[in-house]
Amino acid sequence: MRVLLTGSSGQIGTNLALRLLQDGHQVFGVDKRQNTWTDDFRYLLQDLAGHYAPFPGGINGVEYPEVDLVVHLAAHAKVHQLVRQPHRALENAVMTFNVLEYARQQRLPIVFSSSREVYGDVHRFEEYGEAVADFAYTESTYSASKIAGEAFIYSYARCYGLPYLVFRFSNVYGRFDNDLNRMVRVIPLFIHSMLRGEPITVYGGRDKTLDFTYVDDCVDGITRGIEELAEGRVVNQTINLAYGHGNTLVHCAERIAAELGTEPQMTIAPSLLGEVTHYVADLTKARELLGYAPRVPLDEGIGRAVAWFREHRAAHPEENVPVTADHEAASVEDAAEHGWKRVAAS
Repeated sequence: MRVLLTGSSGQIGTNLALRLLQDGHQVFGVDKRQNTWTDDFRYLLQDLAGHYAPFPGGINGVEYPEVDLVVHLAAHAKVHQLVRQPHRALENAVMTFNVLEYARQQRLPIVFSSSREVYGDVHRFEEYGEAVADFAYTESTYSASKIAGEAFIYSYARCYGLPYLVFRFSNVYGRFDNDLNRMVRVIPLFIHSMLRGEPITVYGGRDKTLDFTYVDDCVDGITRGIEELAEGRVVNQTINLAYGHGNTLVHCAERIAAELGTEPQMTIAPSLLGEVTHYVADLTKARELLGYAPRVPLDEGIGRAVAWFREHRAAHPEENVPVTADHEAASVEDAAEHGWKRVAAS
């Protein structure tokens, strides 16, 4: 297949592109940020968040190559950043609209990346199946942007017959998530801080429980979905992709410290605004529809993540500097962030 992949420079996007190439597919990426991990596939540097006129060949007058399917991963994904800067949540919805318009005009099936954030944080469910999401309990502008994205997807399916799959991800970690520009996810942030002998803060209390998903499991689920959607065997479904087992954030921190051979300097603090503090995915649909079977439990995945982090840091010692967690960072805008330019990578 020929796959158009938005958000192709991110962690999931890069891992997915490499997996698709390995499986014999062609990949064309779109991202507003250069891919610092690989040059194995062609991509375009373009901001998808503008209010653009319809253009059947691509987005904003830029002609895209012919493709068979779209995977839309591009989004502002830093929850606390979107709490501080809610206009970015609107940009997420605009990105999804622009990609949907392109898919509609080209009559292309689409895979959309949603989030477990859509379930909120009301602690009402033993297991979070896809049917129990209650959008009245939206926790943050980020979760609202994902709810809006899902609503756009469902409306395009009903109004225009656009085939889709929606995947709700949960705390994806592992390879390609640990350069300084991505140092907002909790696992690489904890590894970075503990390697430097710095204290960490666990927000949400000792009972904060999340479903951590190793990136290879996530990518395997997406790949299965792409193949099933392309063949028309699984269409118009919303599916959880996670490991299916909860771990406390305290346990996660302790496992990282054990892998590093150190004692964590840990402070427990209340939840931050917009945080989800309990989530364990119900994987029934993923198993039944896609044959999805995650293989990497957290304890094993932490070992892999720490090994990858050490390898990356050895190659980039200049990144061994203090970093500020995203919710503590000052709001600094990159003036070039809203521009785009074209990159030809062969």
